[in-house]
Amino acid sequence: MQAPINIALVGNPNSGKSSLFNALTGLNQKVGNFPGVTVDKKTGTAQIVPGITANIIDLPGTYSLYPKSADEYVTYDVLINPNNTDIPRMVIIVADASNLKRNLLFCSQIIDLKIPVIIALTMMDIARRKGVEIDLDGLERELGVPVVAINPRKNKGVGELKKIIDLSARSHYNAPPRDFINNSALANEVIEDIKKVVPCKSDYGALHIAVNAEELPFVNGGQKLAIRNILQTHQFNKTKTQAEEIMQRYARIKHIMKASVVENDPLQKQLRSEKIDDLLLHRFWGYAILLAVMFLLFQSIFWLAKYPMDWIEGSFGALSGWLSSTLPDNKVTDFFINGILAGISGFAVFIPQIMILFGLITILEDTGYMARISFLTDRLMRQVGLNGKSVMPLISGVACAVPAIMATRTIENKKERLITIMVTPLMSCSARLPIYTMMIALVIPDKRVLGILGLQGLVMMGLYLLGFFMAIFIAAIMKLFIRIKEKSYFIMELPVYRAPRWANVGTTMVEKAKIFVRDAGKVIVVISVILWFLASYGPVSKMQPVHAKYEQLLAQVPADSPEAAVLNKQFQSAKLSNSYAGVLGHTIEPAIRPLGFDWKIGIALITSFAAREVFVGTMATLYSVGEDPQNNNATLREKLSSAKWPDGAPVYTLASGLSLMLFYAFAMQCMSTMAIVKRETKSWKFPVIQLFYMTGLAYVCSFIIFQIFK
Repeated sequence: MQAPINIALVGNPNSGKSSLFNALTGLNQKVGNFPGVTVDKKTGTAQIVPGITANIIDLPGTYSLYPKSADEYVTYDVLINPNNTDIPRMVIIVADASNLKRNLLFCSQIIDLKIPVIIALTMMDIARRKGVEIDLDGLERELGVPVVAINPRKNKGVGELKKIIDLSARSHYNAPPRDFINNSALANEVIEDIKKVVPCKSDYGALHIAVNAEELPFVNGGQKLAIRNILQTHQFNKTKTQAEEIMQRYARIKHIMKASVVENDPLQKQLRSEKIDDLLLHRFWGYAILLAVMFLLFQSIFWLAKYPMDWIEGSFGALSGWLSSTLPDNKVTDFFINGILAGISGFAVFIPQIMILFGLITILEDTGYMARISFLTDRLMRQVGLNGKSVMPLISGVACAVPAIMATRTIENKKERLITIMVTPLMSCSARLPIYTMMIALVIPDKRVLGILGLQGLVMMGLYLLGFFMAIFIAAIMKLFIRIKEKSYFIMELPVYRAPRWANVGTTMVEKAKIFVRDAGKVIVVISVILWFLASYGPVSKMQPVHAKYEQLLAQVPADSPEAAVLNKQFQSAKLSNSYAGVLGHTIEPAIRPLGFDWKIGIALITSFAAREVFVGTMATLYSVGEDPQNNNATLREKLSSAKWPDGAPVYTLASGLSLMLFYAFAMQCMSTMAIVKRETKSWKFPVIQLFYMTGLAYVCSFIIFQIFK
């Protein structure tokens, strides 16, 4: 068998490239980073025909061969750099048949690089609904490269595509001898002189060296000096040459469209997508509908998850109670029930909500509505020094700040990208969801507003909106300190509306649940075990008097009497208070007492720096260790409801609950986020600034809200 061949998969954003990548590679995929940059590198292996295997490289989507962002530069480097380790043997260009004219610009540029090209036309069904009929044979003749219609979502045309890849690999298809346009005429003398300095396969490649020589890694210092002299000698105007090139390409594309594509009269009735956009992008109704969609999303998290959550919570409570009464009363049993089992229950109960949240977000993305949210909020973004491209990372931050911050790579303006990175962690991520839902269920009554709106859902939506508007406010402040001189533009293609792929929604829900269990779960269990030890043992000087006191008192009353039950509860509480965890908690309690937090919450605040969702596991462990063993069948919510201050006042009131939710809404309590910010900004300065400004903001806001409501 011959060595695998490299095939680059390129195309405009939203052209179906990812679907084709999945159809070709199946599960044989891996994600890494391109050398020297933090841009994701998706690669996979595909069996084309017996004897031919291909390495499929899924390159970031781009509209043209002139890069403007880190993602686009990766695509550019793979296609233009002869020394790139991923240099392709051939290129598959995925083109949207329903927007063929725009897609053909990028196709024509790659064809002129003299790399063997296959054009895979997707969305033919949408093109037909638009009244567009494409003559594939005629298009193939005009372009000089093979063209195949595919539907990777339904696995149609993939077999034919593989046959063409096989023929191309055996040199039955080569790069067309003639250029798509007369590139040489654009700057003949410059191109000829550059080809003498840097070996080039095509005139168009030489033209790109003329335009981007200073940024190209394969052009050495001596060659760059020679190119500068060539450009100066011939008074080469980069902007004018690029403009002429694009105009010539579109002129040729217009001729090809006329010869190979039949379109209905453009004055025919509007498409369904355009009619829906008239409503969803309306300057008033668009925002009203957006708020309604958000409310339904957050209300559904409570409504749909209520029954599985109650079942999981009740099952763990019953299991703990049964194990307490069945297993022998010793440290091993205590460790298993109050350390391991309490930790597992602390995150397992929130799996339904995590699945529902990601399922609903996937539906919004699949239908095309998520892109409309970016469009709607672009005007607001610009007023605070950002643009519409900042919205997608912010929206992604609702799921997780780590991939959201990585998504800022598509923002060309470096300062806008930095501001977006600095404010994205203010968006309420899924790790905050367990804390929000637990506290809302605890302190917010389950009642209706105006007879139809659930108060708990409104509070949940309010917390998410609060994070968004605080991010906007902080961005406006940072705009004053980080001067933005570069101009930026927001250009975005709105995908057509589609029915969600329910299989994709289900797969996403399951995968996100697995990630939550694997990543968050193991951290929560490990910290729960450590906390069990810290909460079960303490300094001898403190624990010995507690044991002596209560053992003496318990010896004076019957073991099964009500007095013994009260003393046992006081004994457990005293041991916890004097344990290592208790000593640490009481040390920091004066600093957090003005926020309405007791020492147990203080311990949870510290452990939450590993991951925010650890808060729930921490509380589960602390309240399990500190309870009478006979009360192990109580749920965490019931234990929190009965928590009291030394004076008998409840710990969890409306004031302290709102204060705690507000603290977690704003505090930077995620080591993974800090690490990714450091990687993306290449400096510890920015994550440290985030840590201090977000923690300070969280403290001040929590203090104010507690003082108002107490």
